[in-house]
Amino acid sequence: MEDRHAFWGANWRSSGACNGGHCVEVAFSKDLVAVRDGKKGDEGPVLAFGLDEWESFITDVKAGRFDH
Repeated sequence: MEDRHAFWGANWRSSGACNGGHCVEVAFSKDLVAVRDGKKGDEGPVLAFGLDEWESFITDVKAGRFDH
């Protein structure tokens, strides 16, 4: 987990289909992609991934590798 203070003031984004903050939010920096629970906002933990890790995750999502 990344220190959430490192992402204060970041531009957090969520899906347009998100309903009332019940989604994950992502923020991008030069070297990291941060993910947090939209319901908790600045008070919750932040997971941070390197850009290569994030790109790999997105590729796998688009390929359906997490579909059940």
